[in-house]
This record gives sequence, C-alpha cells and structure tokens, in this order.
Amino acid sequence: MIILGIETSCDETSAAILRNGKLLSNVIYSQLDIHKIYGGVVPEIAAREHLVKLPYVINEALSIAKVNYNDIDAIAVTYGPGLVGSLIVGICYAKGISFGLKKKIIGINHLEAHLLSPFLEYDDFNFPFLGIVVSGGHTNVYLADKFGEYRLLSETRDDAAGEAFDKVAKLLNLGYPGGPAISRAAQQGDAQKITFPQSQMKDKSYDFSFSGLKTSVLYYLKNHSEDIKNGKITINDIAASFQKTVSRTIVNKIKRICKEYKVERIALTGGVAANSYLRHELQRFGDEKGIKIYIPSMALCTDNAAMVAYVGWLKASKKIYSDFTLEAEPGLKL
Repeated sequence: MIILGIETSCDETSAAILRNGKLLSNVIYSQLDIHKIYGGVVPEIAAREHLVKLPYVINEALSIAKVNYNDIDAIAVTYGPGLVGSLIVGICYAKGISFGLKKKIIGINHLEAHLLSPFLEYDDFNFPFLGIVVSGGHTNVYLADKFGEYRLLSETRDDAAGEAFDKVAKLLNLGYPGGPAISRAAQQGDAQKITFPQSQMKDKSYDFSFSGLKTSVLYYLKNHSEDIKNGKITINDIAASFQKTVSRTIVNKIKRICKEYKVERIALTGGVAANSYLRHELQRFGDEKGIKIYIPSMALCTDNAAMVAYVGWLKASKKIYSDFTLEAEPGLKL
C-alpha cells in the first residue's frame, strides 16, 4: 500500500510517500524566509505560497520515492488544526488527485500525526505511552492507550510554549522564529542569573500557562534596564533563564503525571521538541526514573508530511477513509 501524505497546516509545504509503513520520501519546503521579515506567519501569504509550491513539492516526493501518481493507493491530507487558508489549499489539491485518479482520500488530524511520529523512527516504540505535543499553537499532553484512543491530560490555557518563545524573542529583539533564536542566545547566557516564576494552576490541574512568564520577562526588561545597559545582565542571560523556566515547567508537570499514571514511555513531539534544553531535561528525568524517552529527529519535529502519511497508512489499513465532504477545521481537537 502506497500513501501520499500532504501537509499544509501552517507555513511548511510538505509531501511524503510511504509504502507499507516505510518512509520513501519526505520533502519539506519552508516559508521561513518569506515570513521572517514580518516577524511571524502571515496567513494569506502562507496560503498563496502553498498554492504555488505544492505541485512541485509533491512531484519531488514522487521522484525521490521512484513512484508515480498511478501507484498511489490513497492520499492522506491534514484537515486541522491550522490556518484555514493553508489547510484549504492542501485539502483541495488532495481532492483533485482523488477525483482525477479515483484514489481514496483520508483526512488527518495534525495533532495525531505529531503524536504518532516516533513510530517512523523507533522500532521499539509502542502503545501505551505518554505523548507531549509542544508547538507554536499547542502544549498538550495525551495518554495514548492505542491507535485512535487518546486521553487529553493537559493543555495550555493561554499561550502555547512555541508562541511564548516567539513573543519573548520579539521582546529581546532576537528575531523570528523565536525558538531557534532563543536557543542560540541561551548558549551564551547564564540560566542561573534570573529566576522566572513557573505557573501553578489553582485547581492543581496539569494544565499549562505561559502568558504570565512572558509578562515576567517584559517587566524584568523594564525594571532592570540599567543592569542590562552596564552589562551586569545580558540578553543572553534572560534568554537562557526563560528557556530553562519553560522547559522545567513542562518537565515538572510531566513528573507529576508520571507519578499518577505509572508511565513507562514518553514521546516528545512538535516543533518545540527540537529545543535541546527541553530534550536534555526530559531525558535526564527519564534516565532517573527508568522511563524510555522517544524524541523524533529534527525533520520529524517540525510540520512534515511523513507523519501525515503514517497516520494515513494506519487508517487505510483499517479502511477508515474520508470523502469529498472533508473540510478544513482550523480549531480541530484530538
């Protein structure tokens, strides 16, 4: 069975080919340089760029995999969550292929694709597991019992971790995207110089909140402007301390969850999973408690069609297909 995966939920245009669960190609075109000058993703520009680039990206994925359109058994496409215009481009293209070649179409939840992405790289990865999806729009924790059965244990109540990175990077004039910019700056800073507060929910839930942390950085900059001017505190120190606080906020919640649910394996996925400090902190916790940690490679942390194709293959194996009523659902939950 050969699956074509299409991913256009935000600003990465991606296509992948999967044969019987094995990845043959995964092509990603990033719009980063286009949106960088605006300091964030411009939805209208993102959608138009997908429209231009998607045919070329799909053709490259087919070429690398050495298959053609007629070899495809089904098209798996992200239908949410994401930017509505970007999602529509991918869905309409998938429908066109489906109609023209009489191929099956499968709508894929972007969050489920991230959650299951470790299956593409780890032979020993299996259910049940605790899945952490950390990205620009989400900071969610799921208990994945088996394929299609996921319990949401925790989510963010305001800014997602990735969103907080972008906003704080803007405050520090480090540029966009915020995650890599803060990570680079933090390498030259002292994370012990500043203690920012970790959010705690009044109801003792496992939910996250990063809006207050962002505000703490804002007020720190205002109240310590002289220290920054004379070099007692550097922007790198602030970046390192902020990164440490975000990472430890996430890991500390995971520690509590693991204590309650007796977790044996954890998957860290999504764009923010590429952050080296967060990866290190979670791995250190896993080593201490004997919990296996699974983190996809960088190419599978960012938005990509390989993970979309993989979930599409699982659904096709169970004959779970969509039809032409499939529509974009920008606020889709898992």
